[in-house]
Amino acid sequence: MLKKTIYFLLIASGALIAGFFLQPIKKGNGINTSIRYEPVQNWLHLPGDLKLGNPTGLGVDTNGNVVIFCRGNRTWPLLGSMPDKPIQHKTIYIVDKNNGTLINSWGSNLFIMPHGLKVDRENNIWVTDVGLHQVLKFSHEGKLLMKLGIAKTAGNDSLHFDRPTDVAIARDGSFYVSDGYGNSRIIKFSATGNYLFEWGKKGSRESEFNIPHGISLDEQENVYVADRENNRIQLFDSTGKFIKQFSDDSFGAMCAVSFVNSKLFAVDDFTFLKVKHRGSDLFIFDTLGQVQIRAGRSGNYKGPVSWYHALAIDSDENIYTGDIMNNTIQKFRKVPLK
Repeated sequence: MLKKTIYFLLIASGALIAGFFLQPIKKGNGINTSIRYEPVQNWLHLPGDLKLGNPTGLGVDTNGNVVIFCRGNRTWPLLGSMPDKPIQHKTIYIVDKNNGTLINSWGSNLFIMPHGLKVDRENNIWVTDVGLHQVLKFSHEGKLLMKLGIAKTAGNDSLHFDRPTDVAIARDGSFYVSDGYGNSRIIKFSATGNYLFEWGKKGSRESEFNIPHGISLDEQENVYVADRENNRIQLFDSTGKFIKQFSDDSFGAMCAVSFVNSKLFAVDDFTFLKVKHRGSDLFIFDTLGQVQIRAGRSGNYKGPVSWYHALAIDSDENIYTGDIMNNTIQKFRKVPLK
């Protein structure tokens, strides 16, 4: 208890700051200590006149390139209602994973408040818009293929969302939506967009949520949910049955999850009194739900405080984070230790 108290006091005072190297937090017990991650400096090379804004959603396409969903000049309103007009800037950017240069961009005059993004096995791009209260599916080139939810109309039935946050697509094309800021539920739809079932309500018990903010599926299509304001990740089977949760007193608000190669990756955000951001940590969990690697504010790098809102992992297990405090994408490269 004393160690946890000291940990929180250090965070609150700003003594724990963004970590540079992502290394195993302990040795033994089957944990792989032969891998670490290092940041790729000056990786992103976007045109100078491009206004990225908050990069709230990230994905990796079938070519291994990074897809970014961003807000341009749009900011989240601290007071009052959501904006009414769409963002005039482009909001979808496809970036070369190796050199960070721009490959393609689209999405102007389509979205009000971009949030989550996923890329499916057919290279389609799925996004959630918390201002439109909609989930939208596009081709890789930006052709609208599916739209769910009634634009600018919140609700809690099978036809409406209330600020949906993320989407995860199963192998058969069916998909799950975390819905979200308003409804605190997970909804499953068929591949054609028909409502199938849902679970969850506002709360902190098993199968309850306080802003289900990110969602991902593993190889068995179990469902991982970043239960943001409950500072945890909940795991369910494909029918919504609760399996277990990943939680710890030192976790901040869990913002995003991504399951790749039998590993669960996640990012959190720690705030002091829900006002002052103290930084994010990046986590890698093993198949038993134990933290293998943790770094960020818990490390010793004297760099800028970050707020990792989005997360994507490529096939080489390089890590990409969407930092909405510094409005950039950070890349961490997997490095074998010698």
